[in-house]
Amino acid sequence: MKKRRLGNSNLEVSAIGLGCMSMTGAYGSVVDKQDMISLLRTAVERGVTFFDTAQVYGPFANEELVGEALAPFRGQVIIATKFGFKFEEDGGAPRSVGLNSRPEYIKQGLERSLKRLRVDAIDLFYQHRVDPQVPIEDVAGAMQELIQEGKVKHFGMSEAAADTIRRAHAVQPVTAVQSEYSLWWHRPEAEVLPMLEELGIGFVPYSPLGKGFLTGTINVDTTFASTDLRSRIPRFTAEARKSNQALVNLLSAIAERKQVTTAQIALAWLLAQRPWIVPIPGTTKLSRVEENIGAAEIDLSTDELHEIDAAAAKISILGDRYPEELERMTYK
Repeated sequence: MKKRRLGNSNLEVSAIGLGCMSMTGAYGSVVDKQDMISLLRTAVERGVTFFDTAQVYGPFANEELVGEALAPFRGQVIIATKFGFKFEEDGGAPRSVGLNSRPEYIKQGLERSLKRLRVDAIDLFYQHRVDPQVPIEDVAGAMQELIQEGKVKHFGMSEAAADTIRRAHAVQPVTAVQSEYSLWWHRPEAEVLPMLEELGIGFVPYSPLGKGFLTGTINVDTTFASTDLRSRIPRFTAEARKSNQALVNLLSAIAERKQVTTAQIALAWLLAQRPWIVPIPGTTKLSRVEENIGAAEIDLSTDELHEIDAAAAKISILGDRYPEELERMTYK
């Protein structure tokens, strides 16, 4: 697989990464742990070197899965994880109860992430959401200390506003920013992407396939289990899906012409936006991993990119991308 460097850093990863959140049931699917371990290991064999997890996925179960699956590949892969949520366990299953990016809490969480991931250092440690109660300079300072101690290699931020990223970067250089970005969510283009280009920071789009919608496999008749996070997302109501199908139809027409898949066009479009963008589509199926990897070999011409952008600009996407309580945590 082709490689990409995240900004001006020395962190080089596969052009397509793998988001692991769904491998512990986030989309309501029943997943077998051994199947997911096999999937992760096969992804490495296919050339994927960049894997994304987080403390809050599960919570903790996703880090444990990734740690076990990738243990045989130490030194060959880059594992990114995230801090910033507060957890309560109360003797039962752990659950997130808001945000906490106090330096001492970050450091406690880091030690546990190291054990779950079975590593001596975190390759890329993102602040999952900006904590309004903790100055970002304090968070960046804690990252600086952990990097100096050799427990973290690179500092990242997720869903942060441009000014907050800039302030953090002034204290401890930020290697990568992760935020949602795709043909149906363009917000990073306004302020974040220009600022990342200026500062030499890499960008990692999550949900690059619109949580599955841009693959063309979801339509107005699709039903979502109550455990599937999309059942709570306004953009996935039946009315919104019916309206938003126009974007999928556009991608499908171009995909048919190029004899590739709709998902591959959506990923190829992202890769064409900047050379330091590395999308992390998630899946629980090997066939989708292979399909996504194939997107790295697709070159969209300038004319094709103009065609996609012009047509997409005429389509109004219906529905918010998150429930209100989750959206309030973003772009702080």
